[in-house]
Amino acid sequence: MAEQGEESIPKAEPRSFTEKIEEKIHEHKSSSSSSSDSDNDKSERYSSSVKSGIRRLFGREKPVHQVFGGGKPADVFLWRNKKISATGLTVATAIWILFELLDYHLLTLAAYGLILVLAILFLWSNATTFINKSPPRIPEVSIPEDLALNVALSLRYEINKTFAVLRDIVSGRDLKKFLAVIVGLWILSAIGSSCSFLTLFYIVFVLLHTVPVLYEKYEDKVDFYWDKATAELEKHCSVIHAKVMSRIPKSAQTKAKKHQ
Repeated sequence: MAEQGEESIPKAEPRSFTEKIEEKIHEHKSSSSSSSDSDNDKSERYSSSVKSGIRRLFGREKPVHQVFGGGKPADVFLWRNKKISATGLTVATAIWILFELLDYHLLTLAAYGLILVLAILFLWSNATTFINKSPPRIPEVSIPEDLALNVALSLRYEINKTFAVLRDIVSGRDLKKFLAVIVGLWILSAIGSSCSFLTLFYIVFVLLHTVPVLYEKYEDKVDFYWDKATAELEKHCSVIHAKVMSRIPKSAQTKAKKHQ
């Protein structure tokens, strides 16, 4: 009886390599579809909140993922691809520790690294003749012409755009923009005097990898309190504006309105 019971139980056949690959592809497609479904749910939730009249942080009109471009950079900053995000943050931390805490110099470290790589490859290529093995395959690296032209054109466009904005600011057309740029440059100079450029770059890099993902996770609460704070600030500004206008003579107010 025991032998008949054992024979009646079907044994699991070993899966082939192609079946395993198909299963992996199916799992990847299902995970990607679930992530896209979650993105669609977030965009629908965002559109419904916009219709309800909630003011978003800094007046944004798109979801956080679309604000960052909606591509691979957005996936990295929002930790959609956790391996790449963690690797980038780890590499940036290692670079900051090497150059800022351990006082290594970029040129010295690059020279030592190239010496080590060239020595290993040189010895490896010569050692293959004695041990009867094929030499290492060193790929031919060349920068494509299209890539160089695209980078140069995009850089030229951004520089010209910056010059146009600066020209518009110094022309005296927009006082608010002028004051905002002056205050921003003053804050930047104060930060630069207290820390190095590498530390500042590392702080910005860490903030880009932490603040957006936290904001996306708690955006409803943050936007709710932002809406309340903005409403209170506008209320106080209107009160101050009314008090200032009440102290100005009516003749000066009529003249100011005529000039406007």
